Amino acid sequence: MTTTQPADLPRLGRDSGIDTIAETLRDHGVVVVEQLVDSDLCGRVLDEVEPHLGRVAPGSDEFTGTSTRRVGALLDRSPAARDLVAHPLVVGVADEVLGAHATSVQLHLTQVIAVGPGSAVQPLHRDQWCFDFFPFPPGWHVEVSSIWALTPFTADDGATRIVPGSHLLTDDEARTLGGSDAVPAEMAVGSVVLYLGSTVHGAGANRSDGTRIGCNVDYSAGWLRQEENQYLSTPPSVAADLPEPLQRLAGYSFGAYALGYWGDLQDPAEVLGSMEPRAVTSFDHTALPPESLGGA
Repeated sequence: MTTTQPADLPRLGRDSGIDTIAETLRDHGVVVVEQLVDSDLCGRVLDEVEPHLGRVAPGSDEFTGTSTRRVGALLDRSPAARDLVAHPLVVGVADEVLGAHATSVQLHLTQVIAVGPGSAVQPLHRDQWCFDFFPFPPGWHVEVSSIWALTPFTADDGATRIVPGSHLLTDDEARTLGGSDAVPAEMAVGSVVLYLGSTVHGAGANRSDGTRIGCNVDYSAGWLRQEENQYLSTPPSVAADLPEPLQRLAGYSFGAYALGYWGDLQDPAEVLGSMEPRAVTSFDHTALPPESLGGA
């Protein structure tokens, strides 16, 4: 555990380029992009998700939060959330950061997280521990996470706590971190915090009377299993109506050579009937569609 006050989180404006944001993310493990979308879009996401939040039960333990509710399958349940999932700046950053070790980038999970009054702090963790705690080599970035502020994020209402620089630590070192090492990602509505799968973080305690609501969208290397099963969350009947780049981002595409094919080694997009199928007959990365959002 550190004995000095942790540094504040790096912050950039929405006019910052992909390269600048990606470099900051690699250097610090986290970056806040201020007010990247307008509050009207955030309000539409809230309106579309609210009926589902009203039906879902809170978590059952300290990690999921006994006063915290989560709603996934956002590509199906919230048309407005698709603009967050496919935001070109965020996806571009994920592609830039993950592209060094992946042919493609895929959607890893989507969920709206509502941290209610009285919520305790969530244990600090790394998102990439979901991959069976596999110890990826140092410097291998396999996941980029994002949390959009649908309501204001403050230290009092449970803003996500993040440890800048923690992506450089070993797993054993990461497990020694405590609350004093973390910085709350305080944000205005429409801002987004990006952090690596190796960055240590956790939801804060909600000491306010309101509910802190964020939209969590994560991206991962195309050769890893997705945390949220997108083929049930976004079945072909739903995916067929999505724009082609979003279809491919959700996983209806090759993840690499012969990875994720359908039928007779065909592009899985064929099952959707909305894109020209491509058959791969040799080891040739050019067979992957260059217009794919995840193309490295």
